Amino acid sequence: MIILDMGPLWLVLLLVRTQNVLALHQILKFMLSVFLLMHSLLQVSYTSWFLDAFNYAIAINMDVLNLSIGGPDYLDLPFVEKVWEITANNIIMVSAIGNDGPLYGTLNNPADQSDVIGVGGIDYSDHIASFSSRGMSTWEIPHGYGRVKPDVVAYGREIMGSKISTGCKQLSGTSVASPVVAGVVCLLVSIIPENRRKEILNPASMKQALVEGAAKLVGPNMYEQGAGRVDLLESFEILKSYQPRASIFPSILDYTNCPYTWPFCRQALYSGAMPVIFNATILNGMGVIGYVQSPPTWHPSTEEGNLLRIHFTYSEVIWPWTGYLALHMQIKEEGAHFSGVIEGNVTVRIFSPPAQGEKTARTSTCVLQLKLNVIPTPPRSKRILWDQFHSIKYPPGYIPRDSLDVRNDILDWHGDHLHTNFHIMFNMLRDAGYYVETLGSPFTCFDASHYGTLLLVDLEDEYFQEEIEKLRDDVINTGLGLAVFAEWYNVDTMVKMRFFDDNTRSWWTPVTGGANIPALNDLLEPFGIAFGDKILNGDFSIDGEHSRYASGTDIVRFPRDGYIHSFPFLDSSESGATQNVLLNSGMNKADSPILGLLDAGEGHIAVYGDSNCLDSSHMVTNCYWLLRKILDFTGSNIKDPVLFSESAKQDVPLYEDDNRLPSRRTDVNYTLYSAVTGKDLICRSDSRFEVWGTKGYNLHVRGRNKIMPGHHVIDLGRGLNSTFGSSRSRRPKFTKKRKGDSLGNRYFSLLYRDELDVPELVASHWVVPAIVAVTGFVLILSIWRIHHKRRRRRRSASGRLANI
Repeated sequence: MIILDMGPLWLVLLLVRTQNVLALHQILKFMLSVFLLMHSLLQVSYTSWFLDAFNYAIAINMDVLNLSIGGPDYLDLPFVEKVWEITANNIIMVSAIGNDGPLYGTLNNPADQSDVIGVGGIDYSDHIASFSSRGMSTWEIPHGYGRVKPDVVAYGREIMGSKISTGCKQLSGTSVASPVVAGVVCLLVSIIPENRRKEILNPASMKQALVEGAAKLVGPNMYEQGAGRVDLLESFEILKSYQPRASIFPSILDYTNCPYTWPFCRQALYSGAMPVIFNATILNGMGVIGYVQSPPTWHPSTEEGNLLRIHFTYSEVIWPWTGYLALHMQIKEEGAHFSGVIEGNVTVRIFSPPAQGEKTARTSTCVLQLKLNVIPTPPRSKRILWDQFHSIKYPPGYIPRDSLDVRNDILDWHGDHLHTNFHIMFNMLRDAGYYVETLGSPFTCFDASHYGTLLLVDLEDEYFQEEIEKLRDDVINTGLGLAVFAEWYNVDTMVKMRFFDDNTRSWWTPVTGGANIPALNDLLEPFGIAFGDKILNGDFSIDGEHSRYASGTDIVRFPRDGYIHSFPFLDSSESGATQNVLLNSGMNKADSPILGLLDAGEGHIAVYGDSNCLDSSHMVTNCYWLLRKILDFTGSNIKDPVLFSESAKQDVPLYEDDNRLPSRRTDVNYTLYSAVTGKDLICRSDSRFEVWGTKGYNLHVRGRNKIMPGHHVIDLGRGLNSTFGSSRSRRPKFTKKRKGDSLGNRYFSLLYRDELDVPELVASHWVVPAIVAVTGFVLILSIWRIHHKRRRRRRSASGRLANI
């Protein structure tokens, strides 16, 4: 058996009972060269180095590979695909989950891949180590939901290990916990007779043994501990009688098991909500490739279970060894007043091609147990909708950090999700009695009459024109509350932040600021609100509550009769450097408006220029107190006497000329990163089922959804408990609509299934076919008449010739 352990400082190769003894000197020579190369370049690593090492591991038929290194770039495709190749070659890869804890959404690649055993760290008291990275995976955001990671945890704090020279020392980190699990894997491999190892052991079966045998810890949630602490003896008992099969991890989602099933156990299901998505992993121990034989099915245990409707999305092809099964769960309208527990099972049947020597396909039925809390639909004022759709994170682009005071973490890569770096805020809102739902589709995909407040925090993407128009109507006429927490944006500062990346051999420059202020200004323009391009820093207090303003922006437009709060801050932007020099010479700081509150028609708006006080990643002080006061105002029109004091009321509007507002970068191709620019407006699978695959409410065909290519039809009138869908290897191709398209062009586009506005869509059921039919009939009639006339002329001409 050959085990390769690749750490951040050294490589150790351990050969146990290998038959390839003659290759030992070659392997040691390879190790020494890699060690010297890494040491000479001060531990800087390149993707190509790993690719060479992985190719070598495949060439010598490695059994187990430990990788005590990783990074946040899960879109480094040469690396990711080579890891797939590693595991597809039946090499069991164990990898450290990362040392970016206690922050959430900080998983490192490749440990965040489903075909890799990702390992977190604990101390000897079975507490999650503070440095151990937390889940969930962020590949799936914003349109889906992350997977459970780490897979298991192991001891990783103050572990005795050898020094590079002589003697021992204490080591800490998930880089230490990962080799511990790799050692457990090697011991488990050794119990399988050598002639049966390749038949039974593979990355999926080993992960099944580890997660099913793990000891669940009391206290940590599943995105902190995964299945729990690795247990060698329990995993041994599982492997001793193992038969190839498929399974689901986690195999149970129990809302009553708190805090392990956080965040699901913190908020019950209720009718009218956005779908709650749970993303499980399919482990296929039967073969490197597998398929879903039949769509997943929901089997309720009691009659109340019929109130639950589940739509499934899943891997059509399970490769290598693993896939995903996502549950999109909604309570039907008839369950609006139901309170209780719904239980049942989800089953899905998997098959793999027959193994060598077998004649029939291998099949296995996977079971996922559900136990869900359901409550009556909460009042509108207590329901908050969190905008995830307009958030862009690293990778794929250089999305810079929100606080420029943080020097050791230049990228915004934690997901910006309610359950990652905003998880403390989520818990606070739940404690305050609010219900928070997530929107991963455009604003046209939610019904504003159901929500008290739309919460926009730290957003980097653009907005469809339809979204801007709908939001204006939702606020002014429907009474939707709007709360915006912005971030810094300054083009000169962005340009100065560029750096040369040695790995890609290219210059990297931020594609936007902490937030996309020009896009936010477009969204807020109908309300007469705009942000500026200052980068403000300083401390302030309101009503005895102290907060830190960290790299926030200023408000430069605000209507009369609104309420503005201003404070003296330093401007650290490039354009503010001269001002700061003058201030240091003795001048007083000018007040900068940072908080604005406004009644707008039936709705209420609050804007604030900084989001770091809500983000647990690099928070100095929180501003949850301010968020609660803002939500009281936007959702229930409760006005705090301090925030709405007469001294804060604006007698004249705050106004900045258009040419002085922040502008977009013209040297960045934003279509590479945006879900809006150059894309079609469409409601995705995180929207309510009735608008899936459409443009949204009041923009789709009634009775049946207008489905884009590649999407399954959803019949709104069937009343089934579940619908199903699957991922496709071919993505749907959408025709790009130009602003200058004429009405005629838009009608012709119906033939190619382009999306149109509602009058055209509704009419397309009968008007367009009728027009096509009439046009075709007239055309055929015209051709026939012309042809008939020509025949008459030929006949008359022939007759005259004959008479001559």
